[in-house]
Amino acid sequence: MSRIAKKPLEIPEKVEVAVHGDQIEVKGPRGKLLSPVPVGISINIKDGDILVDRENDWPSRKANQGLAFALLRNAITGVTTGFKKELDIVGVGYKAVLSGKNLVLALGYSHEIKYSIPEGIKIDLPQPTKMLISGNDKQQVGQVAAEIRDFRKPEVYKGKGIKYVDEIIRKKVGKAGL
Repeated sequence: MSRIAKKPLEIPEKVEVAVHGDQIEVKGPRGKLLSPVPVGISINIKDGDILVDRENDWPSRKANQGLAFALLRNAITGVTTGFKKELDIVGVGYKAVLSGKNLVLALGYSHEIKYSIPEGIKIDLPQPTKMLISGNDKQQVGQVAAEIRDFRKPEVYKGKGIKYVDEIIRKKVGKAGL
């Protein structure tokens, strides 16, 4: 049962929300996002608040009501403040460089990895071993961070690889010599 969707979602000052059939368009200072409306869910805009209602009490409708509310909240946050993920590159000689619309990664392989940055995503490199991924769409920011991390996941013996800043790598003990 969706408990979060029972409360109205407040629309901030500089944000415009419009319902177009099965999609909701959210415009704000950082751009525009489209959010889908699941089947059996209705969106009502009243007095600067958004109400998410369901047509019946089926379990799938209750789940979709919470989903629609969360997607709308993320869209509003995206067009007002945006989302970001921070990655650390750990390892001797491991680094990242921006080259136009590409991210070039040196991760200990025999070749460099070129990753083309998708539209709507901004990557900053305050240091060659620190990466800041930001954008309006929460799902897209998380997906790009996961794709970059997949190039060299942190290994458990030395902790080398690409990891999230808040990620804790539990290291294993190496082989004990007798």
